[in-house]
Amino acid sequence: MMKKMSIPTSKASLVLFLCQIISALDVPLDSKLLEELSQPPTITQQSPKDYIVDPRENIVIQCEAKGKPPPSFSWTRNGTHFDIDKDAQVTMKPNSGTLVVNIMNGGKAEAYEGVYQCTARNERGAAISNNIVIRPSRSPLWTKEKLEPNHVREGDSLVLHCRPPVGLPPPIIFWMDNAFQRLPQSERVSQGLNGDLYFSNVQPEDTREDYICYARFNHTQTIQQKQPISVKVFSMDSLNDTIAANLSDTDIYGAKPVTERQPVLLTPTGSTSTKVELRGNVLLLECIAAGLPTPVIRWIKEGGELPANRTFFENFKKTLKIIDVSEADSGNYKCIARNTLGSVHHVISVTVKAAPYWITAPRNLVLSPGEDGTLICRANGNPKPSISWLANGVPIAIAPEDPSRKVDGDTIIFSHVQERSSAVYQCNASNEYGYLLANAFVNVLAEPPRILTPANKLYQVIADSPALLDCAYFGSPKPEIEWFKGVKGSILRGNEYVFHDNGTLEIPVAQKNSAGTYTCVARNELGKIQNEMQLEIKDPTMIIKQPEYKVIQRYGQVSFECIIKHDSTLLPTVTWLKNNDELPDDERFLVGKDNLTIMNVTDKDDGTYTCIVNTTLDSVSASAVLTVVAAPPTPAIIYARPNPPFDLELTGQLERSIDLSWIPGDENNSPITNFVIEYEDALHEPGVWHYQTEVPGTQTTAQLKLSPYVNYSFRVIAVNKIGRSQPSEPSEQYLTKSASPDENPANVQGIGSEPDNLVITWEPLKGFQSNGPGLQYKVSWRQKDVDDEWTSVIVANVSKYIVSGTPTFVPYEVKVQALNDLGYAPEPSEVIGHSGEDLPMVAPGNVQVHVINSTLAKVHWDPVPLKTVRGHLQGYKVYYWKVQSLSRRSRRHIEKKILTFRGNKTFGMLPGLEPYSSYKLNVRVVNGKGEGPASPDKVFNTPEGVPSSPSFLKITNPTLDSLTLEWGSPTHPNGVLISYTLKFQPINNTHELGPLVEIKIPANESSLILKNLNYSTRYKFYFNAQTSVGSGSQITEEAVTIMDEAGILRPAVGAGKVQPLYPRIRNVTTAAAETYANISWEYEGPDHANFYVEYGVAGSKEDWKKEIVNGSRSFFVLKGLTPGTAYKVRVGAEGLSGFRSSEDVFETGPAMASRQVDIATQGWFIGLMCAVALLILILLIVCFIRRNKGGKYPVKEKEDAHADPEIQPMKEDDGTFGEYSDAEDHKPLKKGSRTPSDRTVKKEDSDDSLVDYGEGVNGQFNEDGSFIGQYSGKKEKEPEGNESSEAPSPVNAMNSFV
Repeated sequence: MMKKMSIPTSKASLVLFLCQIISALDVPLDSKLLEELSQPPTITQQSPKDYIVDPRENIVIQCEAKGKPPPSFSWTRNGTHFDIDKDAQVTMKPNSGTLVVNIMNGGKAEAYEGVYQCTARNERGAAISNNIVIRPSRSPLWTKEKLEPNHVREGDSLVLHCRPPVGLPPPIIFWMDNAFQRLPQSERVSQGLNGDLYFSNVQPEDTREDYICYARFNHTQTIQQKQPISVKVFSMDSLNDTIAANLSDTDIYGAKPVTERQPVLLTPTGSTSTKVELRGNVLLLECIAAGLPTPVIRWIKEGGELPANRTFFENFKKTLKIIDVSEADSGNYKCIARNTLGSVHHVISVTVKAAPYWITAPRNLVLSPGEDGTLICRANGNPKPSISWLANGVPIAIAPEDPSRKVDGDTIIFSHVQERSSAVYQCNASNEYGYLLANAFVNVLAEPPRILTPANKLYQVIADSPALLDCAYFGSPKPEIEWFKGVKGSILRGNEYVFHDNGTLEIPVAQKNSAGTYTCVARNELGKIQNEMQLEIKDPTMIIKQPEYKVIQRYGQVSFECIIKHDSTLLPTVTWLKNNDELPDDERFLVGKDNLTIMNVTDKDDGTYTCIVNTTLDSVSASAVLTVVAAPPTPAIIYARPNPPFDLELTGQLERSIDLSWIPGDENNSPITNFVIEYEDALHEPGVWHYQTEVPGTQTTAQLKLSPYVNYSFRVIAVNKIGRSQPSEPSEQYLTKSASPDENPANVQGIGSEPDNLVITWEPLKGFQSNGPGLQYKVSWRQKDVDDEWTSVIVANVSKYIVSGTPTFVPYEVKVQALNDLGYAPEPSEVIGHSGEDLPMVAPGNVQVHVINSTLAKVHWDPVPLKTVRGHLQGYKVYYWKVQSLSRRSRRHIEKKILTFRGNKTFGMLPGLEPYSSYKLNVRVVNGKGEGPASPDKVFNTPEGVPSSPSFLKITNPTLDSLTLEWGSPTHPNGVLISYTLKFQPINNTHELGPLVEIKIPANESSLILKNLNYSTRYKFYFNAQTSVGSGSQITEEAVTIMDEAGILRPAVGAGKVQPLYPRIRNVTTAAAETYANISWEYEGPDHANFYVEYGVAGSKEDWKKEIVNGSRSFFVLKGLTPGTAYKVRVGAEGLSGFRSSEDVFETGPAMASRQVDIATQGWFIGLMCAVALLILILLIVCFIRRNKGGKYPVKEKEDAHADPEIQPMKEDDGTFGEYSDAEDHKPLKKGSRTPSDRTVKKEDSDDSLVDYGEGVNGQFNEDGSFIGQYSGKKEKEPEGNESSEAPSPVNAMNSFV
């Protein structure tokens, strides 16, 4: 807050106040103002009075000044004008008075020694600098001298003289040895102020030859060295030996031992001395004494005390140092040197003189024409300085007269000044110890008022606090200040306001009604100016729920609340302190927005905790004490949902936002994680609560965004890990004002439903989005790319409008704008729609077909003109169908197939055609309405292809040496058949293949009897058909010749013949339980035997019961047996002369008691099962590794044994045919598969399907219209009969999964 300023009303004091504003030595209040006002020169920077320069570097003599207009500069040297233009070594810096003497380019510094003075001058006066004495620094060498060694007796005193050369400035003295190590000093050995080295008494260790005095000249950065001084200390023993050798016994005097001596002063000499020091300097007094033991120095001031805080002892108390001395420090100072034998003292009479110093330095005056003023120059010193005045650098006695000026000693009095009275006055105060020179200008100005405080400044204060509104001003004469409130308010008066002389308006107690616009008016006889500012009164910050005293058990958790209420426009910051210090840096202390939580409390947490709330305008705090006690036995903690919040309060009500605060309910041992805020709109949906927002559980206030024209009430729900609390009681209702809509409907579209209309649709605004009553929509449209005006209609709160009578399929610009009783929403964005589509008018022309192969053709067409499409072009449809097969010349039901090509394509591929067939096709264009007319039918034929496999292969009438083969022609010959090929070879009981025999059969044959075969031998047959293009797919079958009647094997006939196989069933085994038995057997003989199991009670004459075995399995489970009964069993095979196995007898187990021991709980069973599982896992891992390494399984070897001999060398991956064959054709035949019981293999009819073609279905085409992927028709029917029990290949299974 700004302090009240009390300013006298006299004109002189007023001028002083105004001078402060533009003083050259102060920072101005407004730099722009100073740039505009005329001002006499003011020296701002100058070199020191005694200026010692480095003779090796350029000399820079500073002189800087400011003024308006900018001043010019001139110099005097030794009292006469210094013409710098005539000296090539001297230059003046641009826009400056600083001189640069070029020493480094041939100049001599000694040639420029002297006294210099700078003058800065403009039309309003002249300011001068101090007399600047320029002297080059000097660092002369030591004079050569012959130094005799010093022979000193032990215990005597010694002084080693330095006597450095006289330098400018004086050098710094220090003593070192040859190794450049400082010589150690102590109470016994020390350096005096004059640089000499004093020994109070010498010791033998003082003997050395390298006592060297160094002089460091800081200005030139040089060090000079004196010749080394040798000191030889003789002890009494060595001295006696020397004397005894050269003198008679009667002359020996040195035999005296080292005797102690009382102190004697080495410096200063005598009992008294005097010392003169100048005020403000450092007073140094020194006493160094000789003696043995080494004396101790003590200082006192006679008749007084040494000044506290300014007195220091140096050099082992041999030097008394008093800083910043004044006349009061004059007096007698006594140093006392004392040892055990006595003492000696010396009195130094100190006189403090003073160079002149200011009591009142003259200050700049800014006066208006006709005003009065004074310049006062008061200085003191010892002796008293004399005062002299100069005007513009000239002694005032010889300066031009000014009738408004009168000199009265140290004061100049001005009366009724005029603009010509502007000048710079110099005051010189001098005595024998120095001088002071000060410049002070008198600037006579006539200026209209100016307000320096920025316009429209905003002030913010807390209610019931003082408000200070600034109105810094300037003008000459001094303006009068008046204050107004409001745009047309009256002048402010009365006790409720305080008007400060600097223009500030103070409102001691600002209230809410104090807010508003205030106007400051400044006027003088030259003009008037005013400035407006705003005052805002803010609500004070309050802590509505303060932290409370807590007693908490050790290792528990405590929380201090600090819920605040503050002005909504101020941003508070909350800081927590412990014992008026920062909180410990400990993660156990958790600071939330409205609370402080301490986890796992310890004894160290005892103390006072303070919540401090700061805003930019105020600060409040509250404290509470925490006491930590020992924890009693821990009771059971009950967790529950939190209690509902309460005391909901609405503050900071604005049109589009409001602040909601609440107090949380009990959290019931589970911390609240978040608060859910809901609202009810009593105006549109009373009784329905909607989600508004949610905030963290540490927050108890929220700023909520509001919509216009909604009657809000709010409620808060607390949530913890257990669940949600009951809702709080609703807050008070708050009805927001109506407003025009903020937004327009979304998802605006224009799509015609008929060829002559345009249907405009949109998503209507929701209730609270209407922002007011009377929600309607302004629907506008116009035809695009036509110079047409918008057509608009206002409709009720609906979501569709139909424009009738539009041209067919033309683009329209459409927009929908919301409005209500208060106005329109913002201008909506435009969308492009189209009126309704109609069917295309023309068919594609120039349809051409290029047959690529027997199953694939490519069709081309010319695109239709876009104008005739009459809608969005979606693509083209190709209708094609098979007319007839060229081989059979028989017509069949025509099934048209359709392929759709998206976009503006002009070609496409027709896959899946049947070879050697006649086809027709046509092309149609498609839009959103439908298809256009078809192009003329185009006829094309496909060439021959390879035939499909024969429709069946049946082997009948087996004899000892012959078999009869019957077959059906291929279902799809795909051309003219020219022949059949039959291949066969024998297979022994180890599935080894014998030699292969091939027979060509004419195409008109349908059966064949093979003779001269081996009896009881299995044969495998491979059968296919051929056209002129090549061989088709083959069909395979196996058959066995029968045994001879005697059942005796005949010897092998011919080389390479396979041994015959005798069909038999052996090794019938049984595993019986109480009511069932598992029957298994081994079978040797032809494949596809149909087994059955016969059984009955042993010893009974009842007929055998017969059970048919499903498939070719070699096991069967007999169920429904009687416990404890003996059964007989045998296995037979049908179709192989009805042979059976031998009988086997088994007995079922006896009936068990009802209380049985569960085997699953037996330890041995569990261990056995674990072992089995581990073994299976190991086998699976081994199999998987072998499979990955490409190894073959035995099943694979058996499958290879039954493969077509012609394709055995081929890789599995190479067993595919054609580009567009049926997907099922890609699958190799299951090797070793068995035929159905009627020994026929039927090839299913391949009904081609376009499900996998075209774009509207699953197929895809690439950019040139060619088909991507394999053509797959409908899946073939499952083959009849029993499926092979062989496991599918894992690789095939993986491929089928992918």
